[in-house]
Amino acid sequence: MSALTKADMVDQLTIRLRLTRQQARKLVDGFFDEISQSLSEGKEVKLSGFGNFELKDKKSRPGRNPKTGESVPVQARRVVTFKAGQKLRGWIDSRQGD
Repeated sequence: MSALTKADMVDQLTIRLRLTRQQARKLVDGFFDEISQSLSEGKEVKLSGFGNFELKDKKSRPGRNPKTGESVPVQARRVVTFKAGQKLRGWIDSRQGD
């Protein structure tokens, strides 16, 4: 299994939409910048037919260093979660045998 990279996205946009590499790169970067900016402002990002990105606050908790077994505190933090939309889940389920 291989990973989809931003460079792969740029390549596909240049082929499918006949954009220059510079135009495609600006489009991809702008898309991810918009998502990042919205999340940093505390907004949810909902992409119809794809899924939702949300911010969740995690409380501080006790943790453990797996090498030493020593108890260490895990700080409270904000994390980004993604929940796939129904269309995306259906599309993935239909492709499992491919």
